[in-house]
Amino acid sequence: MKQRELRILSELIKNSKQSDREVAQKLKVSQPTVSRIRAKLEKEGYIKEYTIIPDFSKLGYKIMAITFALSKALSEEAAEKVRKIVKNAIERDQFGFVMLERGMGLGFDGVVITYHRDYSSYQRFLRRLRQLFPKDLMNVERIDSFLVDLDDKVRYLPLTFSILAKELMP
Repeated sequence: MKQRELRILSELIKNSKQSDREVAQKLKVSQPTVSRIRAKLEKEGYIKEYTIIPDFSKLGYKIMAITFALSKALSEEAAEKVRKIVKNAIERDQFGFVMLERGMGLGFDGVVITYHRDYSSYQRFLRRLRQLFPKDLMNVERIDSFLVDLDDKVRYLPLTFSILAKELMP
């Protein structure tokens, strides 16, 4: 990716609601250049969506759960079945999903990030997760979570992408 594209992407990560003219003024390039590069970044998939990061605690969410799972290896067929189950569940139910991905580390091979209004909501989520992915399909061996109290008065660095945007710039 070219330097100019990185600079524009970085500005949009910091604040995606700013206009192309505002980005152009900050970066001292023309507005048509920003518009052209933004369209190219969207077309090439560098920009997936424009969104905001709300203050989840003000919206009534009290817990962010980072849930790790360990399951035995899945066949391609089983993996595709799981993807369909997840897609249907998210469309049908309100899960508070922010992310669900495969990965590795800490002895796990999957991670789910969710938001919950209270601890009982989190417990319902875990029960529903176990129902969605029965042992015979996923062969889940272990599920553990790390819970973040969103009302905790001591905050270090709440969810933001601004720091990552700065890191893009050499």
